[in-house]
Amino acid sequence: MITIIKNADVYAPEHLGLKHLVIAENKIIYVGATVPEINIQHTVIDAEGCILMPGFIDGHTHLTGGGGEAGFSTRVPPVPLSRFTRAGVTTAVGLLGTDDITRSTESMVAQVYALREEGFSAYCYTGGYHLPPTTLTGSVQSDIVFIEPVIGVGELAISDHRSSQPTLNELLKIAAEAHVARLMTGKAGMLHLHLGDGKRGLSLVREALETAEIPPRTYNPTHINRQKFLFEEACDLAKKGCWVDVTAFETGEQGYEPADALLRYMQQDLPQDKLTISSDGGGCLPDFDAKGNLIHMGFADSQSMTDIFYALVDDGQAIESFLPFFTTNVAQLMNFHHKGRIQNGADADIVILNKHKRIEHVMAMGQWHVHHQQQIKKGTFE
Repeated sequence: MITIIKNADVYAPEHLGLKHLVIAENKIIYVGATVPEINIQHTVIDAEGCILMPGFIDGHTHLTGGGGEAGFSTRVPPVPLSRFTRAGVTTAVGLLGTDDITRSTESMVAQVYALREEGFSAYCYTGGYHLPPTTLTGSVQSDIVFIEPVIGVGELAISDHRSSQPTLNELLKIAAEAHVARLMTGKAGMLHLHLGDGKRGLSLVREALETAEIPPRTYNPTHINRQKFLFEEACDLAKKGCWVDVTAFETGEQGYEPADALLRYMQQDLPQDKLTISSDGGGCLPDFDAKGNLIHMGFADSQSMTDIFYALVDDGQAIESFLPFFTTNVAQLMNFHHKGRIQNGADADIVILNKHKRIEHVMAMGQWHVHHQQQIKKGTFE
């Protein structure tokens, strides 16, 4: 269970240059300029100067499947292991969306444990779009405190015709439970907020910050690039201390395409550690008309996030300038202290790019899942 990776051009995410790594079991135990002598059985991979970086953390995925907004036949099935790892995702955080009736926190936690048994790092939120939130123990706070994989609550919907139309007081009560749970456990303890196309945008979050003492990091809005005005609001919230999340979906003229959104954020005087990107993988991507009628249904995949990474690479952007959006920033938000970095003691979640800067190898928790672009480890029923 000892692996040596030689001659890798390491982005940790900061550029470290040519380094050698030693991996024991599921941890990185050495990153250095020389190859250490190992006197027990081991395997060697020569990266030949290819880029090595942390595996992506997809902080917004529908592990149990999303959808259902056009009838029961449109419920997306659970996302299998290989859909994550072939995209370079080595950690995923699951959540419930519109359908928090036929899907539950119980089924979400069970899917997290299933993925863990298959050698993948998975976590989840309690709750979903609506109030009162669906929980396992009866409250958001106790779910976070007592259920190890549960790290926060979400995705609670605001500014969306499908939401429960939460009031300020209702939002504050949920945020307070999440915040106190963070104090008790050291988990992320944040309120992950789905943003719809409504004109109210993030006004409810601004009111919450102005009204109560709950710290800004508790509020974590996603889909911020779906409307241009929403993106600008979110940038302002980042200045106040909120982490904000771009979604890797097509937005049309009303929003900013994800690569454009990341570039716009990078080019402004904004806290660069407060932006993340996620895929909405396994979720539906519905298109509604002005009356709220469904006119088209698409489905998301973690690969969409990876395609944005490729687009930025091909555009000539410095990898170290945007890699944190996919790795370190997410780990900091989620309080994943051993993820998102290439360093001694970190989890062995690794992506190696080939000479064309496309994924060649993926290692999750010390196990190869993708090797020479071949999926060598799959889920139980794949």
